[in-house]
Amino acid sequence: MTISDPIADMLTRIRNAMLAGQTLVAMPSSNVKAEIANILKEEGFLESFEVADGERPGQKVLRVKIKYIGERRERKPVLTGLVRVSRPGRRVYTKKQDIPWVLSGMGVAILSTPKGIMTGQRARSLGVGGEILCKVW
Repeated sequence: MTISDPIADMLTRIRNAMLAGQTLVAMPSSNVKAEIANILKEEGFLESFEVADGERPGQKVLRVKIKYIGERRERKPVLTGLVRVSRPGRRVYTKKQDIPWVLSGMGVAILSTPKGIMTGQRARSLGVGGEILCKVW
């Protein structure tokens, strides 16, 4: 089965796992998804992630461990929101001076720039714009 928007599929799988209270979620892997997971881990939204071999040869699986705060019954996910901004039907690009702030700096905008996939804050400091992939808070 082919997926028309793999990044939206990744964000939806993470969102569904959080709502169900699961700690691990697996999905088909790609370089873009691994970069997004790495940014989320560096920003403290995810506990860890790994790219492992799948069931079929040549197939890679991205396993993400969701970060929670609190004890068993009162635990809450660190992530509270994930929104896909640019999608295949409507691409959203931004200039370096128009990179959006997410919740006044409490969240992160993830951009695809000519210098790679990075947070909005890093893109601002490097002086590059690009496609806004998603916003996370």
